[in-house]
Amino acid sequence: MNRKQFLRGNKTEYRPPWAIDEDRFTELCNRCSDCFSACKENIIEKGRGGFPQINFQQGECLFCGDCVEQCQTGALQKSRYEADAAPWMLKVQVSDKCLNFTGVVCRSCGDRCAERAIRFRPQIGGKQKLQLDYEMCTGCGACIAPCPVQAVKLIPVSESWLSEQESLLEVCA
Repeated sequence: MNRKQFLRGNKTEYRPPWAIDEDRFTELCNRCSDCFSACKENIIEKGRGGFPQINFQQGECLFCGDCVEQCQTGALQKSRYEADAAPWMLKVQVSDKCLNFTGVVCRSCGDRCAERAIRFRPQIGGKQKLQLDYEMCTGCGACIAPCPVQAVKLIPVSESWLSEQESLLEVCA
């Protein structure tokens, strides 16, 4: 948590896909709103300081790249070296507020996940076990808005975090 998040509350701001690192982003972005109007899903909105941020309550990111094409300042960049890589390192996280953990059958997040990164495995006794596949998760945010208790969010991750999670999943499987 940085100082600004501490003073204003720890509300996560998601920059548009392919945003460069935060310090350089806020230096280059001139808050022109071109990325807002380029987004067909209307999920890019004005955040703190007028900088663009993603609102996953409005929908999901399709990674069309229209926002990047409209960015004239270089705050959003598709790197030719990362052509196959995801546009950001965001992965799904489900908190203990999830209705599934309390025995209520709810699969709204899994139903919206086109990548099948969120699945529910049947268990003896009728309960279903939540299963997250971080390798499949693109961070599109489709799973966030349908959650009735706001138990789903995206978190920024590193390559080492992903390796650690994959190791844990192998042990638990």
